[in-house]
Amino acid sequence: MKKIENIMKSMTFEFFGSGKHKIKANDHFSKDNALFLDVRSTEEHDTLSFKLIHHMPVLHIPITEIPDKLKKIPKDKPIGIFCSGGVRSTIVYLYLRAHDYENVRILEGGYNAIVEEFKPEKLLRKIKNKGSSPLLGRNIS
Repeated sequence: MKKIENIMKSMTFEFFGSGKHKIKANDHFSKDNALFLDVRSTEEHDTLSFKLIHHMPVLHIPITEIPDKLKKIPKDKPIGIFCSGGVRSTIVYLYLRAHDYENVRILEGGYNAIVEEFKPEKLLRKIKNKGSSPLLGRNIS
């Protein structure tokens, strides 16, 4: 409990003003070795899930399972946490920080921000930057 109190005390005006707790989807996509943590319910995930094969891995662990599956969340990668509205992401952000996760951010805009990155022009850019497309089965130049 003391860790949470210390984290909360560190969340000053300067902390929130600097935006250290959040990240935009396109900024997170540009990070090396990063992943998204989807904390939505299983029902939400089953209805609308993201594979992001041209972007980065997505780890789905519902908020209710985070305490039991904490070891599945790597500490050595940048993590962008998302849900549908931001509340669960914020709770998980605080929980992970209390468990010594330093490189975690709340995804601004939740899954809507990820969907925005699926627009054809943005997706084509991602595919071209990778050099090939598993969807098309050929190199793109």
